[in-house]
Order: sequence, then C-alpha cells, then structure tokens
Amino acid sequence: MSRIGIGILGGGYMGKAHAVAMSAVGAVFDPALRPHLEMVCASSAQSTERYRTAYGFTRATDDWRVLVNDPAVQAVIIASPQETHRDVALAAFALGKPVFCEKPLGASLQDSAEMVAAAEASGVANMVGFNYIRTPASQFARELIARGEIGEITWFRAEHTEDFYADPQAPASWRTQGAANGTMGDLAPHILNAALALIGPIARVMAEIETVHTTRPGGRVDNDDHAQMMCRFENGAMGQIYVSRIATGRKMGYAYEITGTKGAIRFDQEDQNALWLYRAEGPEATRGFTKILTGPAHPDYAAFCQGPGHGTGYQDQIIIEARDFLSAIATGTPVWPTFRDGHEVNRVIAAAMASARAQKWQDIATFSG
Repeated sequence: MSRIGIGILGGGYMGKAHAVAMSAVGAVFDPALRPHLEMVCASSAQSTERYRTAYGFTRATDDWRVLVNDPAVQAVIIASPQETHRDVALAAFALGKPVFCEKPLGASLQDSAEMVAAAEASGVANMVGFNYIRTPASQFARELIARGEIGEITWFRAEHTEDFYADPQAPASWRTQGAANGTMGDLAPHILNAALALIGPIARVMAEIETVHTTRPGGRVDNDDHAQMMCRFENGAMGQIYVSRIATGRKMGYAYEITGTKGAIRFDQEDQNALWLYRAEGPEATRGFTKILTGPAHPDYAAFCQGPGHGTGYQDQIIIEARDFLSAIATGTPVWPTFRDGHEVNRVIAAAMASARAQKWQDIATFSG
C-alpha cells in the first residue's frame, strides 16, 4: 500500500467536501493508494490556517504556486473559483502531477480546451467533479440504458433547479457577477453531464437564457437566472433541459425522465436513493412504474451500508469520486469523466449561449475552443 500527498486548492464548501472524502476513502474502499492531506491553499493566511486545523492538513499556504510546486504534494484537487482552474491545472500538469478539477472545467471554452490539451500531453490522471451522476441510482440507470433494458431511447427531459435566488430581495453577491457564476456556469454543467452520460453526445441545441431579477440589494445582476434548451442527440433522441436558481420550492431538483421503446426511467435527486423504472411488458392491467430503493445490489452502495433502503448521501458521492481519482492515478487508466468529458459539457454550454444570442439552433461540432 502506497501513500500519496494531496494538495487541495480551496477550503470552502467543496474544499471541505474533498478533504473529508480523502480522509474517509481509505476506510470505505481500501484503495491501493492511501491519501494524506498534505497542504491546503486559500485566499488568506488566516483562513488557510483555520482550514488546516479543522480538516487535518499537515501544512497550509495562501499561494497556490507554493502548493503546486511542493514535492510532497503529489496530486492536486482544484476546488476554487472557475477563474483559477486553468492556471493551476496547467502548472500541475507541467510538473506531471494528476489533477482533479471541480466543474465547470474552465471559466471559458478556450480555457477548457487548453486544460484538455495540457492534461492529455502530460499523460497523468485527470478528472472533473460531476458528483451527482455517481449516486448508486444514477449509476444503475446508466447500466439499465447500456444493457438496452428500456430499448431505444427516444426522449430525455431533465432539470437542475434550485431556489437559492428565488427571493428577489436576496442580496447580490459573487454569484450574481460573471458568466461563469450564473446558472449556465453553475447548475447547467451538472445536468448536461447527466445528459451526456445517460444518452450520449448532443448534436445541436436551441436555447433561451434569461436574467429575471436584473437588480438585487447591493448591485446589478450581470449573469443568468434560468435557461431552457431543446436538444437533439446524435443517436436521434429528442431532449429538453431546464436549469434555474430561482425555482421556488426546489432545493436539489437534479431530475430526469428517459423514455425508451421498451420502458422508461425517472429520477429526482431530492429522493436520491430511489429510481423509478417502467417496463412495457406483462398484462396492461398490472403495468406501472416500480420504485426501486437502492441497496447493496446497486453500484458502490455496499461500501457505505449493508441495508437496502437505508441510503447514501451527498458526501458519499464525493468519496466515490475520490476512489475513482485514486484508481486512475494508481492504474494509469483514465476514469470517467476526464478533462475531455468536462470539455464536452463546456462545448454544449457555449453552443447554448450562442443559440440564445442568435435565436436559432447551433451545432455542437462548431464549438471546439
């Protein structure tokens, strides 16, 4: 068993989640590589020392270059704002260090393309953080679709809806400034990743993107509140996607419906330990959606709990990501989603934004960065 030093850039919400995951992954999955929390980096010396003490890091710094260049930091996790992703990733890859980067991959399509090129030129492990698709239920949905259990996919409807900005009097903040922090940069990447994972590549999109509350206490809003997209997948399936941070009443509305020629699937992250499956078989009088409660028979569940229906949670998704990242490093085998997979999400977002401006369909193939 080998030990690997982990450096995490960012100590806030996601930085904490990754620190907890790296501390727990050894006990949960017994990976060949055992992570050690070597260094944390944040924006000030005071905050980094607070994170170091709270999360159990050996050292702390307020300069990301110190973290990346330290020889004891053997792999880097980027859990900082999107604007920092490119420079940190490129510096780490130049030193041959594996990188895990939170979504979206880059603050722009060009940033994303440069990060993919650097990742692939380095030959080291690289992953993007799309944690929601790693629930046992969604992993099982991918398996059902791949096995053809619901037949040929004809329709996909999905949403990522939350209400943290539903109140027009909620004050302006960093979230209301910059395209990368709007709904298209914040929530859309998750559900577009789900669309690509479950159905496959998207060929073209038609989108409307809107800022509903253009001013808030403390300043103007210069990014988007919600968006709707029609899409056509390369396999011929039609799709519709809605994303919103002003969806009153929705707390974690990462949800999808998938229709096939032999059945259908429904899922809602607010009930993340259940998958609804319809099979077009048997007498019509007894047909209907069946609620499947996740349990040890489903992907990655048994490592957390031996009882069906007891459930896994948000932090467990991050622990699964940690296991996969360590596996990619140990084996030298890419683990989905790589930086290239993250770039595909950025391409769809760029096409959607162009569609909203031009008010017409856009082909994904014309957006490469």
